Amino acid sequence: MPMPANARERCREFLEDGEVIQYLIPGISLYVDGVRTRAAFFIVVTDRAITVLYGGRFRRYSPKAVYDRVSRRTEIGPVEVHPSLGPVLSFARLHLEIDEEYVSAVRAANLEGAHDLPPDPLPDL
Repeated sequence: MPMPANARERCREFLEDGEVIQYLIPGISLYVDGVRTRAAFFIVVTDRAITVLYGGRFRRYSPKAVYDRVSRRTEIGPVEVHPSLGPVLSFARLHLEIDEEYVSAVRAANLEGAHDLPPDPLPDL
């Protein structure tokens, strides 16, 4: 299910001025630093950085604090598909259960963040 507009606005409050949200990936934590816990997190991919926001145990669409902030060139993942859980994303010492529709957003964000891609072998096509 796509993120509501008000959730995007709440996430924008934790970003630096002028940052543009490219991808917003919500997830529910399975483990945080190796400790089993269930809480909402948001991975906000912008044009400058990747910010992980903590939403708490009862706030599915309202972030409360910045959990981590890393370089935009950092790869998000890996994403593993578990038979009983579905996709599980490992990032920033978190293991997040995400909806299947966000797997493509993770892959697209990783491709856009990789600045050292090889040159196009057939640029005229």
